[in-house]
Amino acid sequence: MKWYPWLRGAFEQLIGQYQAGRGHHALLVHALPGLGDDALIYALCRWLMCQSPEGNKSCGRCHSCQLMQAGTHPDSYSLEVEKGKSSLGIDAVRVITEKLYGHAQQGGAKVVWLKDADMLTEAAANALLKTLEEPPKNTWFFLSSREPAHLPATLRSRCLYWHLAPPDEGFSLAWLGREINMSAEELQAALRLSSGAPAAALALLQPDQWKARQQLCEKLTQAEDASNMLALLPALNHEDAARRLHWLCALLLDALKWQQGAGAWLTNADMQPLVARLSARYSSAVLQSLLHHLFTCREELLNVVGVNRELLLTESLLTWERLARPGALLHSHHL
Repeated sequence: MKWYPWLRGAFEQLIGQYQAGRGHHALLVHALPGLGDDALIYALCRWLMCQSPEGNKSCGRCHSCQLMQAGTHPDSYSLEVEKGKSSLGIDAVRVITEKLYGHAQQGGAKVVWLKDADMLTEAAANALLKTLEEPPKNTWFFLSSREPAHLPATLRSRCLYWHLAPPDEGFSLAWLGREINMSAEELQAALRLSSGAPAAALALLQPDQWKARQQLCEKLTQAEDASNMLALLPALNHEDAARRLHWLCALLLDALKWQQGAGAWLTNADMQPLVARLSARYSSAVLQSLLHHLFTCREELLNVVGVNRELLLTESLLTWERLARPGALLHSHHL
């Protein structure tokens, strides 16, 4: 698992607590995708399971380290949502919690890692809560979460909350510049589109993803030229539609920034001509109405089961055309 340099500070602070005997038995790590929370938790698990740790590092040589490296340690448990499912149910939680009250097979610690804690059903969360209230001896729990607010307050209260914040933008841009050869504007755009998460930005900059984003911008320009927003549908109607709507919304938000003289804070620094064009074509009120509607569309794509994606996107693009007409009735929205 790849290690990232911005994790060092958090790792050393947390390891220090475990070394001092003050480590919490349940750690809830709140992080955006692409910040490396999986690498951080894995490193903590490696240290806790190591039979001969060297300072704040696992030795890498003992039997436990070898088992961890192979992913076959019998006292290391991992829980994640199965492919094709949208939640983590009570049965999966019970299977693991029932094993925790026996002796560790390697005679050391036991670790449990919930990689999608947000996806716990209410029943699964309650089952886990009972274990966290009376944890087995020398057993450590790690919960990865994108949105901790989705977890029951009672479960959060039994954990040590740790927010893994994005690193400084300058640091992230320097790291990206070492990882991939692209222009400064493209690196900055990818980083800002990824909410400051460097590893997510690097994934976005890979040829297939970056090309899809560039094609969306080109299709938007062509649709504007023809005054036919439905021409944008093929670029949006994709399994990754929610992400592509995010890119589209970022362009419209940039147009609002441009109107306010905040060009230095554009997300799409590599698309200034397109941003300036959108800013000149639409009033602030129209841009805000468009954004409100696209935000709602994206939310439905992410959360409504069985939604007709093509129909929803078509309706959104037709609404765009309607709102862009002179004299269109605009609702008041506050972004």
